[in-house]
Amino acid sequence: MIKIPLPSPLILDNLLRDWLLEDIGRGDRTTDCIFPEDSQKGKAYWLIKEEGVMAGLSIAERVFKLLDNQIKWHNLASEGEKLPKNTKIMEIEGKISALLTGERVALNLVMRLSGIATMAKKYVEAIEDYPAKLVDTRKTTPGLRILEKYASQVGGAINHRLGLDDAVMIKDNHIQGAGGISQAVKLIRQTMPYPLTIEVETTNLKEVKEAIANQIEIIMLDNMDIKTMRKAVELIRKENPLIKIEASGNVTLENIQEIAATGVDYISTSATITRSPWLDISMRFD
Repeated sequence: MIKIPLPSPLILDNLLRDWLLEDIGRGDRTTDCIFPEDSQKGKAYWLIKEEGVMAGLSIAERVFKLLDNQIKWHNLASEGEKLPKNTKIMEIEGKISALLTGERVALNLVMRLSGIATMAKKYVEAIEDYPAKLVDTRKTTPGLRILEKYASQVGGAINHRLGLDDAVMIKDNHIQGAGGISQAVKLIRQTMPYPLTIEVETTNLKEVKEAIANQIEIIMLDNMDIKTMRKAVELIRKENPLIKIEASGNVTLENIQEIAATGVDYISTSATITRSPWLDISMRFD
């Protein structure tokens, strides 16, 4: 199993502190009254209540350690592991005040991220017999992108651009505003930093031919029907086999195999993030 690195602690801890502050506000009124800080320690565990792929347990651990750096944490599941329902996935021991105060933020993150990893895994498994790779998109929750894309990787997908500065991607509105693909490419290449690549979104064979003529590194076939997509792949492979081909638009579990069979290199979809339900997980005290 490939180990996916977590975001840098410099980024992650700042996010977690903000989310804890959002939930705690001026104090956990209930917990602070019943369990004054340092008054009592306890043990708890997390239970996954439906089948799914785990993602974010190490992130949850950091949530609790921001509240109690003496927390003892024991993972019973691995990142990316597919588990049956009613599986105990971790055990934790520390101040009861910290366990209760951090519970919701930690659970929310793991439930969200595990839901994404579970959905991504379904899409990845659907095309595992083809060379095509699954790619996510920038359709993410503001403030959660870095973690949602992390979960996407845990599920087996590849990250597309994390932000607008990762690569040049010429979309339909850019093309229309510039007056065509060739004009857009010309303007971009005058100031584009080295060594960024260019990807162009195309919707028909005429645009595909224009992208090829401009020696584009990646050509996206956007919302094409299967017949047109197959012709586009054949054309690109014939003219320049070094060009990478990405299919996008209206990708579902029902049609992704047919798309992969056209011979594209990548299939991008927002569904793994935007259509993924949260995985049901609960915390219980021993």
